[in-house]
Amino acid sequence: MLSYVILEWHWGTISLAILTLALSLTALLHLLTHHRDHRSAAFWFALILLSPLVGACLYGVLGINFVRRKGRDYRGSIGPAYRDPLPTSPAFNETDPVLADRDCSLAITLDRISRFHFAAGNAVGPLINGDEAMPAMLQAIHSAQTSVSLSSYIFEAHHIGADFVTALAAAHDRGVQVRVIVDDAGTRYSWPPVTRILRKKGVPVRRFMPNHFILRLLSMNLRNHKKILIVDGHIGFTGGMNIREGNMISRSPSHPVRDLHFRITGPVVGQMQRVFAEDWHFCSGELIEGPAWFPQITPTGETHALGIVDGPDEDLEVMPVALFAALNAAHDRVCIMTPYFLPTTILMAALKLCASRGIAVTIITPAKNNIPFVAWAARTLYPELLEAGCRIYESQAPFDHSKLLLIDNTWSCIGSTNWDPRSLRLNFEFNLACRSTQLSARLQSIFDVRLQECTEVTPALLEALPLPHRLRNGFARLFIPVL
Repeated sequence: MLSYVILEWHWGTISLAILTLALSLTALLHLLTHHRDHRSAAFWFALILLSPLVGACLYGVLGINFVRRKGRDYRGSIGPAYRDPLPTSPAFNETDPVLADRDCSLAITLDRISRFHFAAGNAVGPLINGDEAMPAMLQAIHSAQTSVSLSSYIFEAHHIGADFVTALAAAHDRGVQVRVIVDDAGTRYSWPPVTRILRKKGVPVRRFMPNHFILRLLSMNLRNHKKILIVDGHIGFTGGMNIREGNMISRSPSHPVRDLHFRITGPVVGQMQRVFAEDWHFCSGELIEGPAWFPQITPTGETHALGIVDGPDEDLEVMPVALFAALNAAHDRVCIMTPYFLPTTILMAALKLCASRGIAVTIITPAKNNIPFVAWAARTLYPELLEAGCRIYESQAPFDHSKLLLIDNTWSCIGSTNWDPRSLRLNFEFNLACRSTQLSARLQSIFDVRLQECTEVTPALLEALPLPHRLRNGFARLFIPVL
């Protein structure tokens, strides 16, 4: 009997060894032939060698870019990506010919990077926190006459989310065409999921990339992170704000979150609607066309704006290239506000080069992050930026989820993209590049107010960190490629 048990144990050990060897070799072969990011590849190579079975399994779940493959499937399922049919050269009314030429050069670059083209005559207004954004969005839905398009990463079903459910259902009941997309991961922030509640009320709603169990593990990084609301085809809202009670700062929520959102009117709203239409077609198979969704839009303001779509498909890494172009076009100052600051190697180089050219580079990011691991890793990037001349400030509670890039006194970039690998390479994102001195001045004032509430990070502050904290941060840095 004992010999039988030993034999069984022996064959079990051999089987496990063979399985481990097979998985490790498969993972290494895939890593060496498919991985594009050398830093990430080195991380996975070391992990697989040091822990063959665990490393190979983790690589299969987190390291293989199923996202890009699924992204191609996503784009292929709805045909070629929409592109503006009539390219235009933006003409800026500027008394200073040097400034006009400089801005036109960046505009042409962004125009070529994006599949949309610059649209003149837009009005873009910032909305601070949910206290300003949520009532404005609800009012727009209540006044809708023909159509409502809503896409959100997180859409809680309760509190302020319940107000949105009521407004959407009421619009549907009075004959307005309503379509709602919620990311599959974002439906899990409240129970029951908002998709179930909306469906019971008759509102057409879809989850983006709904998967279950092991399939969810293979595509858990494929997230529709866009925040888009379009009413009647000519009033738009976008930015970084999810539909959550935490954004309602005046209500003193248990987990308050500060954020920025924007109300937009003008021709660029048509680009926002086109982005939503693509996502809706993918989720439901339904084409939304016609004047209810795409009416004639008249100019309403002085902002030139361009939609920039980013995602692991035909729009792969469009946003990192756009950010790189914007940083290299800066002449006076760069202001960045982001909740997650883990820029790629190229963007790190661009930021340091800006500072080396004498440009004032100011970065605001939270001192206490809702994802602590990200904050720990981010602090390991600070020393080389500080040495180059960048200035980094950490904002105090409540957690600031705002996303903003200001270039000189003219350019701004708003939308859903964070400065981290997940957002820059994996998520489906939507942003607006805006050229307007008035908008830039307004956003600069918001940035400056936030800056007054921050603590500046200095080399002395980093050197004073206890050794356990520095070791923790250094360990977190190893995982930057997969954060």
